[in-house]
Amino acid sequence: PAIDRIDYDKMDPFLKELIDDHELLVEQLNIFEKTLLSIMDEGITKEIKERIRDFFEFFDHEFINHNRKEESQLFPKLKQKLLETGEHSTDGTQTPVDILLADHIEALQLAAVSFNLFGLITKIDDNNSKLVILDLAIEQGKALVELLRVHIFREDNIVFSLAQKLISKDEFKNLKG
Repeated sequence: PAIDRIDYDKMDPFLKELIDDHELLVEQLNIFEKTLLSIMDEGITKEIKERIRDFFEFFDHEFINHNRKEESQLFPKLKQKLLETGEHSTDGTQTPVDILLADHIEALQLAAVSFNLFGLITKIDDNNSKLVILDLAIEQGKALVELLRVHIFREDNIVFSLAQKLISKDEFKNLKG
């Protein structure tokens, strides 16, 4: 991207809080990914079930709240600023905010599918069907991990730097209120 990344220490506290949330999410993504990979070696053990449950509980509470904060507080102001400064598609309708919002929706969809597939495994008696569903659950989980890693990279390295450049200190104070 043709943008200079702004260092964490120079970011507004509001953006720092969002970046800090990302660090917690990345930790959980790493655990979840290792869990998905260990299923291939160990099968679904009690410990693996607990780690899967823990990830989806974290996702349901922390990730959803984080998204709401971005979507309700930061994204409307940032989209306005991006449109005003010409940081949009050639037809003037798409900004980086639209891409991030689409990522949020896709992450919710992938999480729901993966979670439900893992739950379905316990309801199926046929072992061949269980294996097919398990494989699909793992693939959807991996897709979720990859999507969120790219999403976090975009926000931390591109979009939040744009926000820092375009939104004034007073406007950041109003975002929090």
